Amino acid sequence: MTDGPPPAAGDLRIREATRAVVVSDDEQVLLVRFEFPAGTRWSLPGGGIDPGESVHEALRRELHEEVGLVDPEIGPHVWNRLHIVPFISGLFDGQREQIHLVRVPTTFEPRPAFSWEQLNSEYVFELRWWTLDDVAASDAHFVPRDLAGLVRSLLDDGPPARPIDVE
Repeated sequence: MTDGPPPAAGDLRIREATRAVVVSDDEQVLLVRFEFPAGTRWSLPGGGIDPGESVHEALRRELHEEVGLVDPEIGPHVWNRLHIVPFISGLFDGQREQIHLVRVPTTFEPRPAFSWEQLNSEYVFELRWWTLDDVAASDAHFVPRDLAGLVRSLLDDGPPARPIDVE
């Protein structure tokens, strides 16, 4: 955290990022457990977009590093999320995420390309398949907040015509 008032909206340093709603054929969602000083968060896999990368290139790289998906088919851009929170590193004041649907077979088992030491250094400590009923019944902190409802709507109604803002 920094001392003093937060920066004005135009002065915010926003990290561009991408994430995936990774859904199996049996409608489970793959989530990543982050351990931050402020607490545990279960979130969608993905991360920052490096300079010169397209959104799809960054998402493919992140999914390979984090969960072991090699050259996944990136589906539609379904959600946007802007999260304003000071980064632990102090480099950013928030993150803007473009979230895409990625379907995988039920047989896909996450096997990150990164070592657990590398993942832990990025605050990642677990990968887990969740049913939507388990997400809805859990008191864990999910990102985005209404993850079960959002994924259920996505599966029942299909991708929106335009990405919707979540959280």
